[in-house]
Amino acid sequence: MTSVSDSMPIDSMPVKVQGNNALMWFRQDLRLADNQALSAACDWARENGVALKAIYIATPTQWQSHDVAPIQLDFIERHINLLAQGLASLGITFELIQLDTFADVPAFISDYCQQQGISRVFAGSEPEINEQQRDQACIQAGIPLMLTDEHCLLKPGTVLNLSGDMYKVFTPFSRKWREIAARHAILPLPVPAPLGPVLTEPKPLLFNHVTKVPSELWAAGEGQAKRLLSAFIQQKVQDYKQDRDFPAIDGTSSISPYLAIGVVSPRQCVAALLHDFPEVIVDDTSPARTWLNELTWREFYRHLLVAFPDLSKNHNFNRQADHVQWRNNPQEFAAWCEGRTGYPIVDAAMRQLNQTGWMHNRLRMVVASFLTKHLLIDWRWGERYFRQKLIDGDLAANNGGWQWSAGCGCDAQPYFRIFNPMSQSEKFDPDGSFIRKYLPELASWGIKQLHQPSTAQTPSLFEQPLFNTQTAYPSAIVEHSAARARALTVLGVLKKAAAQ
Repeated sequence: MTSVSDSMPIDSMPVKVQGNNALMWFRQDLRLADNQALSAACDWARENGVALKAIYIATPTQWQSHDVAPIQLDFIERHINLLAQGLASLGITFELIQLDTFADVPAFISDYCQQQGISRVFAGSEPEINEQQRDQACIQAGIPLMLTDEHCLLKPGTVLNLSGDMYKVFTPFSRKWREIAARHAILPLPVPAPLGPVLTEPKPLLFNHVTKVPSELWAAGEGQAKRLLSAFIQQKVQDYKQDRDFPAIDGTSSISPYLAIGVVSPRQCVAALLHDFPEVIVDDTSPARTWLNELTWREFYRHLLVAFPDLSKNHNFNRQADHVQWRNNPQEFAAWCEGRTGYPIVDAAMRQLNQTGWMHNRLRMVVASFLTKHLLIDWRWGERYFRQKLIDGDLAANNGGWQWSAGCGCDAQPYFRIFNPMSQSEKFDPDGSFIRKYLPELASWGIKQLHQPSTAQTPSLFEQPLFNTQTAYPSAIVEHSAARARALTVLGVLKKAAAQ
């Protein structure tokens, strides 16, 4: 779908080195198969009869500033070790480089190229603004950086409207995306052929100065990701449309943690889907279309991140939302984070996140709506908390989803969409099995009570929350109808600003 492109400006001067070796710089592409940068690096090394080295650069202070979740860092570290083993089987040496921030990278790469006789550096581009600025700094420093675009199936900037602009609504974007994708052969690249004899078993690699949370609930490795993908497509994707909204049902792909760090590529996902459902891109009635739409949402948010760099800076996509007067009550935010709002479906979802590092997609929408609409807390607070907890943390998807929920993102129905947590609970956890799993203190509650907030000591909506200390489960933090009315009033500034 994409090809290697020389990103070095004409007026930049490449680093002068003795030798002609190549370097593969791994980032959010921790895989051997369908890695365009790695395949290009191997081809170039083989054609020129030179050595290829590979590195991954850990930047703990940068990660901390980006709120990368400790569980995701553990997941990355496990895959770094598997990557080192896989590269050793291809005869490629691998080093884990420990720096501090992106600002340290250009000088290090320049020195490394000098020391190792490297005249070509291969890497996959990334959509986030800090990462793009880092790459631009490398290019300006004269580093011969060759970038591929593979974090999306279709390169950002290639799915445009008739005016040549990026779409701001998902539905027309998805239609154009499918139109373009249908014209291409979607064929993942194989693992490159070995460049030399198998190397000795690499020593264990550990990130320095990094706080981690065990990620063993998620098996590591490209093989595991491919097995999950294959099993989902063969066994679950036909029922995905019906099952995906029910958190007690194992009906989702569970592939998002692997996609987030590049253990599997979007092209591999689409190719696997096409293998069993060859009509999925062109046939609206295909049973696999709903999951394809989820992959397309991922593409949409990443294209937006490139087209509108301010999204990486925590700006509202709809700048009229800058006028919203968020309440930002810290006690209510803490209650939301800890799963003690008094709304069982909200609290069970937050407990799932806190205990596992993952949350069902339907519940992500429910809790995001509750935070931004019922509590009127700035979506950026919730986005940051998610990023600090999620094993599948991804700036584009996290930002896009939170702005969608808050009503300030790319959406034709903005501020007045307010999820009713009771009806969401009744509809998508009808027997209460998900709620009871994460709120065992409610095991004896009847099904009707499970879907309703406890009202034994419901505090006044406009007072500080007063939690019920007589029972193990708190009273409702807000009353739904009053909270909804308040949200429509406060968020109505979006409508007024648009009219003015």
